[in-house]
Amino acid sequence: MRDDKPPANHDDLDLDSIRSLDEFEQLSKSRLSAMAYEYLTAGVADETTLRENRNALERLRLLPRGLVDVSRISTAVTLFGRQHESPLLLAPCAYQKLFHPEGELEALLGATRAGVTFIAPCFATVTLEDTAAATSQPLWFQLYVNPDRAFTRELIQRAETAGYEALVVTVDVPVNGPRDRELRAGFSLPPGLARANLLSLGAALASAPHRPGGRDIYSVVRAPDVTAKDIEWIKSVTRMPVIVKGLLHPDAAEQALRHGADAIYVSNHGGRSMDTVPAAIEVLPHIVRRVAGAKPVLFDGGVRRGSDVFKALALGADAVAVGRPFLHGLAVAGAAGVARVVEILWAELAMTMGLAGTTSVDAIDESFLWESTSGTSRHQPRA
Repeated sequence: MRDDKPPANHDDLDLDSIRSLDEFEQLSKSRLSAMAYEYLTAGVADETTLRENRNALERLRLLPRGLVDVSRISTAVTLFGRQHESPLLLAPCAYQKLFHPEGELEALLGATRAGVTFIAPCFATVTLEDTAAATSQPLWFQLYVNPDRAFTRELIQRAETAGYEALVVTVDVPVNGPRDRELRAGFSLPPGLARANLLSLGAALASAPHRPGGRDIYSVVRAPDVTAKDIEWIKSVTRMPVIVKGLLHPDAAEQALRHGADAIYVSNHGGRSMDTVPAAIEVLPHIVRRVAGAKPVLFDGGVRRGSDVFKALALGADAVAVGRPFLHGLAVAGAAGVARVVEILWAELAMTMGLAGTTSVDAIDESFLWESTSGTSRHQPRA
């Protein structure tokens, strides 16, 4: 997990002095092995989409209104009947013991301190039961459909029994993509780490190679035959809301809704699945228009500033998740680092709202975005 050489000493690090998420990434490099850092930061193939996730957000321009009383600002949102104090979520990210000895438990502690919902990863290094037992806060669980549907049903039932409140079904990696930088770094799970939620499949599968070599494009722990019918089946075996993550095509989003999805989660897997697909923020308004307010739309992809969160909300997202940034915080300072990452984003979101001239998340719409290509503003709120 760590280099053989002692990591840089950040025990006396003043977290309040860290002002941006990029600073956490710079600091984490000295805390992690080269393998872990490359796994965390790499994208797929030429990393075009990885870069575009950031570039597309940066190209969007904001249009503040002014002359608005912003003395009281609320970032609260409601999802699946529960109020959240902000629209921020921590995205499902695998193998968190690569970044801290306590892994998901330490990240969860940071999320709890920060008051945001943690989406526990399917490929966690701590069981979903141990994760749920560590908090009284609401939790969501990510699911990859396993080739063994009976095991998949068992995993869903375990999550429901443990008290998870929503199921995030990730569907955008039916086969492996060419993660060149990750492979060059020789990524593999270190001795003692396994996919803890998969142990009942047997040690061989729980610790199987992260991605096979040669011409084998399939994973032994992710089903390549997942269709909309599986969403319908999952809905039939759980009471939890089912969120479908990783859809970029509006037709696929509409199909998922027809088969029972309770929300659509727009994501290109952080540029880690298929390269040269659009930036997630570019796809977001197309999905929002197709969903037409029928169900919530979630978003992740390249978020590094509170203004990025605001832009996603303006384009119709109901909640915004971050992945890599909180893992950098985890590597730098454990739970405190995770909480600080959230604090920065939360404060910047509130600042952006105040500066833009709005006091509630519900009031954020496309009229706050400048249409730079035509030189005109988007005057109409989203439908």
